[in-house]
Amino acid sequence: MQINKAKETMTARERVIKTFSMEKTDRVTIGYEANPAIHRKVAKAFGFSSNEYEKVLEALGVDYRGVNAPYIGPKLFEDIPDRQRDPVDGFVMRWAENESGGYWDFCDFPLQGAEPEEIAAYPVPDADDFDYSIAREMIRFQREHALCIGGPGVPDVINSMGRIMGMEDILVDLATENEATLILIKRRMDLQLKILERILDQNKGEIDFLWLGEDLGTQHAPMISTDLYRKTIKPIHKSFADLAKAYNIPSMIHTCGSSSWAYEDFIEIGINAVDTLQPEAADMSPRYLKEKFGGRLAFRGCISTAGPLAYGTAEETRNNVRETLEIMMDGYGYHFAPTHMIQDNTPVENVIAMYQAAHDFGSYS
Repeated sequence: MQINKAKETMTARERVIKTFSMEKTDRVTIGYEANPAIHRKVAKAFGFSSNEYEKVLEALGVDYRGVNAPYIGPKLFEDIPDRQRDPVDGFVMRWAENESGGYWDFCDFPLQGAEPEEIAAYPVPDADDFDYSIAREMIRFQREHALCIGGPGVPDVINSMGRIMGMEDILVDLATENEATLILIKRRMDLQLKILERILDQNKGEIDFLWLGEDLGTQHAPMISTDLYRKTIKPIHKSFADLAKAYNIPSMIHTCGSSSWAYEDFIEIGINAVDTLQPEAADMSPRYLKEKFGGRLAFRGCISTAGPLAYGTAEETRNNVRETLEIMMDGYGYHFAPTHMIQDNTPVENVIAMYQAAHDFGSYS
């Protein structure tokens, strides 16, 4: 199996930087995210092992790589039998089997129903407890690509806190302005900002964009009110956008569901691009987004993981990619990518068809 790639006249880094600036590139920037089970199938189709992740990215033509500093500090949370526990945030996961294999699902929320004192005192690591030399090594190894820091889980207040205290508790606490929960949110945000700033400061000129995340929509409507977003979460997002601007790099925010209601606020605080773009959600179709925000925001995503990619044929997937590219490439500023992790029930031939179509129809020459 082989992807016949589009003709390239730019480096990956040049391509990504110009895409954020909404300038013409040789081809669309390409991204990839997939759950482990479907990734193993994709890797096998190319003749690679699932551990040869870099080779899969190269085969698909993916333009950027993530940089991070792993946690090396003291153990903060007790182990739980038959569970996985995150060493930094303490959230708990159990294995949930399904017909495609299974996945690790969040459960046993450690702060669900907790008293204010317990919430305010929840362990948060120190920024010194991370290995920044690993970030430096990742940069050295991957410098031919564009490089980003952060990710869809940063700061991701609603989701991240929901994993710790349960979704109902975090939504109620945000709405009621629970002081203890707001203190914990600030402590976690301060940690994330310090980690990102340290990576940026130690590697000046090496990082190309900052990736953020905050799920703000259901399939049909906002998850929270505009007033709540602007009062409590928008200032947090602004802190991260300001950090990016201080180091002269763009910022992009991942927002699931019907979230275009917040895009004017993103523009106001200086966020440059939006990610995910589920086309089946309300006010999230490619044409709607391009007509309303084109030229003011760059876009990443739009290839639905719940559409032809998962449930159609390879030809239907190819047509879906072509139709999306026709809309999103107009005016430039489009990063080609799936809306979420490609799911385990996706036919591997559809994944190959998706990326082949990106190369076939994603050229500006």
